[in-house]
Amino acid sequence: MSEYDARGKVNRALLICVDDYRTLPPLPAVKDNARALERALLAPGTDLFTKGEVVTCRPQEPWEVEQALDTVTQEARGLLLVYFSGHGRVGRDGGNLQLMVGASERRHKTVSWQDMVLPYLDNARADRIVIVLECCYAGNASEAFYACRKPTSLLMAAQPNRRIFSGEEPTGGSVFNRALVQALERGVPGKRFVTFEDLVRELREQLGGERTPMGDVWEPRSAKQNTVDDVVLSFATPEARPPTPLRVRLRRWLKSYFRHWPRLLLILAIVFVPATTGVVLLTLPNSEAPCPPALELRLLTAPEAEPALRRAAFDYEMSETNTRPLSGEGDLPDGCRRAQITVYSAAKDQVDQGFAAADRWQGEARGTGQGRPGGQGIDPLYRPGPQPDIWIPESTADYDEARRGMPAKGSPATLHYSAPVAYTPLVVGIPAPRRLDDVEPAGASWQELLTGTDRTHRDLKLLRPSPVLSGTGLLHTIGLYLGHDGSGTAAAGAPDLTLARQAEERLAAPGSQYAGSTELLCSLRPDTDTDASGTVDRTKSAPLVSEKSLADYNLGHAIGSCPALDAPLPLRNRYIAYYPGNVPALDHPLVRVDWHGATDATPRQAAVASFARWLRAPDGGQRTLTAQGYRGVRDSGPRRGSPLLDSRADVSPLVAPTVPFTAGPDQVSRVLDGYDKAQRSSQVLILMDASTSMAENGRLPVAVSAAGRAVELAGARHTYGLWTFPDRAHPADRDAVRELVPLGSADPARGRAALDRIAGSPNGELVDHGAAMEEALTRALRTMKRSSATNKAIVLILDQDDGGGAGRPASVERTLGALIEEGPHVPVLALALGTAGCDTFALRQLAAASHGQCVPGGPQAVDTLAGRIASIGTATKGDR
Repeated sequence: MSEYDARGKVNRALLICVDDYRTLPPLPAVKDNARALERALLAPGTDLFTKGEVVTCRPQEPWEVEQALDTVTQEARGLLLVYFSGHGRVGRDGGNLQLMVGASERRHKTVSWQDMVLPYLDNARADRIVIVLECCYAGNASEAFYACRKPTSLLMAAQPNRRIFSGEEPTGGSVFNRALVQALERGVPGKRFVTFEDLVRELREQLGGERTPMGDVWEPRSAKQNTVDDVVLSFATPEARPPTPLRVRLRRWLKSYFRHWPRLLLILAIVFVPATTGVVLLTLPNSEAPCPPALELRLLTAPEAEPALRRAAFDYEMSETNTRPLSGEGDLPDGCRRAQITVYSAAKDQVDQGFAAADRWQGEARGTGQGRPGGQGIDPLYRPGPQPDIWIPESTADYDEARRGMPAKGSPATLHYSAPVAYTPLVVGIPAPRRLDDVEPAGASWQELLTGTDRTHRDLKLLRPSPVLSGTGLLHTIGLYLGHDGSGTAAAGAPDLTLARQAEERLAAPGSQYAGSTELLCSLRPDTDTDASGTVDRTKSAPLVSEKSLADYNLGHAIGSCPALDAPLPLRNRYIAYYPGNVPALDHPLVRVDWHGATDATPRQAAVASFARWLRAPDGGQRTLTAQGYRGVRDSGPRRGSPLLDSRADVSPLVAPTVPFTAGPDQVSRVLDGYDKAQRSSQVLILMDASTSMAENGRLPVAVSAAGRAVELAGARHTYGLWTFPDRAHPADRDAVRELVPLGSADPARGRAALDRIAGSPNGELVDHGAAMEEALTRALRTMKRSSATNKAIVLILDQDDGGGAGRPASVERTLGALIEEGPHVPVLALALGTAGCDTFALRQLAAASHGQCVPGGPQAVDTLAGRIASIGTATKGDR
């Protein structure tokens, strides 16, 4: 996993500590928390923050917190650390976490985590944000946190719905704070520095013997949003610490020098040249930021490539290419960054939709709300992130597909394709205990692989990421269809439909579609629970993924939402890479995106060109990318230190060649057409909780986004319906639902418009009444069981409030249970956005009994659910 190193940048730490309360019990230990943590952050061994970068706030009124947040979010450019220690409160439903300041009463003069803190952090200019919440109910912050758009890591002092003793101890600092300070000051044994994830593990170990007031084990929780890499929080280590890099020391010296330079100039001007005082004052450099603001470039990529490209972007920002003075830029001080790069990711279908509706994308970025009712709200269907300046898709096939979906004229976005920046071949992972003895790992034909894994041989289920959602899945499909006979894609024409259907029958299985390689492999990790229905058998699964992701999996690296392991997996749990012959590798082309009407188009184009050259340079980006497990653009073999050379990665980089992508756009289009025709028709009924509780803690944007992804998968052979419950016209009727789009619709526009209304004016669309899930689901199941569709499912999107209450007859649950059990089976794919996620008995039983799945809320939830929905039309009677 890559680590973000903020040394030498403009960092800020805001320590909010409240020990003295007017109406609430005092917290004497908190009085010393800020002083101890500031000492740890400024210690020479920590080596991250410098004097003046750590700010302490002891607020009595909410506006003091707001003012402090406004200051640090504007000043920080590298790392922004926000720490809160004090009382915390939540509502009766466990949501709406409130941070209590000195003047706070139980429901008044509080600081809303969702409505005040998160909006400020979302608008911060820092590269990375780390938040530490040490208060009662800190674990309840995770739900609203997932609405963040910035790369953010959140450490919560305890699990959801738990109070803690922290702060009630005698003076000298709280138990939690003392453990935090100790880890930052002393480091972690065996580690060169302390990262966010290291800190979480250390705190869990140190607090493992403590108990909450409820008698539970005290277990800190963590969450990450818009990032899968790690953040260094301290360079302290029990081992011999390497010296601070020269470039960091020079930048710190420059910052310190310029901090005092205005005062010196002023004295000299007064003493020696009083006549020029005004001129001198006008030319004084900024005391806090001697470097002018860097040009921000936005880089959009696939989730699988995001960590490596984040590392590459950071290395570029700190490289000489981006910091040395250039001719014509004499006013830029040496060492200042010319450009800074924000890296974010989105699934393939979201990117395609974004470019297809680039006018709405650009309108959103400009705040015009183009294409939305009244220009209000956020459009969840076209939100893969901010409009990009650079797009690095997984393969040229993704670029071809995006171009095909864009209008021929009138789009404000223009895509400029350029050469690849890295390669990674496609592989089939075979469980090590079931390796194919009669098939060569490098260059095996697809026919050999299909035969070697069929029922008469190894009896393996082939799992592939969805071609609709994943570039890896798309290219695997192209390779399988066009390279099935071993002739390669260059000379191939249209895929044979019979061949496509035969291939899809081997690949099709309930739940076998995933949103990407990393999500697929994460679901197969031995330390990870499978989906709620338990349909994944690791020992009988063969994942179709990329070489890099399989190497990461085997070596125990962080992958998808699975954190890094302490060591590589044992051989019995690893997969051996088999390389289908003549199948093109993922080539990761760099695409410059120009936007019509941009006033700074020329400098942006020059900045993109500079970054592209650096990415392809052997001593620049190639060094970074190959160290992450990619193959270089010159294919001279992995460099020393590449994880591909580790024998425990079980890949064959020295014997398996990199096959270039040669299929044309027409071939890609025909493959997708063949894939679509090979699928069985499907029908989905989207059943969405529309009670007012969905508007709390950031649930509504996630719910609408999930429903929107399901709507966008509709087409001539894949129909849908969209219902919400409770019914706004009959809120007290438990059995009533609101049919926004009738079942059987093939037009995504109808669902899109309905979801736009919900997102744009939630107060008018949501119902202030309990949501009777069991009654609504019973009605939906009866409707779907009468449907003539062969492949069908219900997509249930709900929060934790079922709305049943004491008024629900016992017969309702019995009726629903009997209906689920009787044929024909209708799988229920549930997205649970409540605090408990899928851990409730009812949701687990529902998923298992209906042969469906439950997806808990989280950063990958929408993509995961979309992958499951994409598999509905692929299930066949021959599935194992």
